[in-house]
This record gives sequence, C-alpha cells and structure tokens, in this order.
Amino acid sequence: MGEGIFRQKNGMVAIDIVASCGVMTPDQLLGLARLSEECGVFRIKLTSRQTMVAVLDGNGAGRLVKSLPGLGLKVSPYGNVVRAVKACAGSSALCPRSVGEALELGIEIQDKYIGMEVPKDFKIAVAGCIRGCTDPYCADMGIVATGREVFDVAVGGFGGSSKPIHGEVVARRISRDSVFLLIDHVLDRFRALGEPGEKLGRAIARLGLESFLPPAGLVKEALQAPPDDFVKFLEN
Repeated sequence: MGEGIFRQKNGMVAIDIVASCGVMTPDQLLGLARLSEECGVFRIKLTSRQTMVAVLDGNGAGRLVKSLPGLGLKVSPYGNVVRAVKACAGSSALCPRSVGEALELGIEIQDKYIGMEVPKDFKIAVAGCIRGCTDPYCADMGIVATGREVFDVAVGGFGGSSKPIHGEVVARRISRDSVFLLIDHVLDRFRALGEPGEKLGRAIARLGLESFLPPAGLVKEALQAPPDDFVKFLEN
C-alpha cells in the first residue's frame, strides 16, 4: 500500500489528507490550520474524493505527516487499494432530500475497508437519494439509499476515462447489513479474478457480470415500506 504523498512539478510536496468522508470537527480544522502554518503549507486543496491536499516545501512534509494522527487524521492510502469513500450529507439530521443515512454508512465503510489491497484502485460512493450527488454510478461500487435502511448497489462504474462506464445494479432494496456482505463478496471476487492493474469494470467486461453477482441468499431485501412521495417524484 502506498501513501498519498506526491512530488509536484514545481518541486513542492502534496500530501493527501483523509478525514471521515470529508467531515471534520472544529478542533480538527483549527488544529490542521495551526499545523499547516507551522509546517509552511503553501495551500490546501479540497479534492473530489472529499480529502484535502496540503502543498508545501519538502522540509515540513515529515512533520506534517507525523502530526496528523494526533488530530484524528491521516495520509490517504494510494495505489491499488480501496480509496477514501465519498458520501453525501444524506442523513435525517442534515440534507432535507435524503431518504437514508448515507453519511453514517459511508464513514463506517471507509473505516472498515480503506487501504485494503485490490488489483486496481477501488472507489466507493454512497448517496442518500437517487439524485446521486456523489456520482455512485461512476464508482467501482455505488450505494444509493432508497429508504431509511434500504439501499440499491451498483458495481463496475468507471468515471475516470475518456469512455466512462456506468455501474450495473446488482442488488435492489437490500438491508444495511447486506451492503457490507455484498462489499465483502465483490472485493473477494475482484481479488480472485481481477488481473493486476485491471479496474473492476474492465474485469466485469472481460468475465461477465455473473462472475461478481452475490450467491443466492447472501443479501436480503430490507423489510421497509415502499419509497416515499419524494422518491416517487424523483423517479418520474
């Protein structure tokens, strides 16, 4: 597993810092600001993966990296691993459009899977409704809430390409626990069948979606009421 530390064209160093799906406390933010000032950080850039890239002279990079855990932060893993998870603000306490607890689920997924080795970088996106603000169908695995504890799951999306691929739905209206069982299954199959450097979507195109589908009985449909009026409105 590599680390998100990159030499820039101008000679400076960029350090990719990961938090809980982009969520930080005021103390973390204040602590990072003070640490950045002490280490001579030139700029901090927010990324599309809800991480932060600190750009600084190489002399302060080591101190910055060593001090991040004290703030509850860390350098994002890089390379052929499960990357930082993207999750929208979808929750009953935040986004008024959310129909499920996407943010809480995304943080739990990231805590469990980030840094796990795979044939090629693996990106997960979680959305709180079918609007999909985190682009779940462009991720290797996209999880979309369709109820409070009900989710659809798509696999094989590949947005970072001149010929992007939309993921294919492999499970509908499954329970929260089943989401984790499905992630485990897909990652196991990807490690077993994927060639080195091959994206999941490419492996699916080569082998067929059937090679990655969950076996009968692995995931279970959630026992929830049908989608509410807002979801019905979005689906029209």
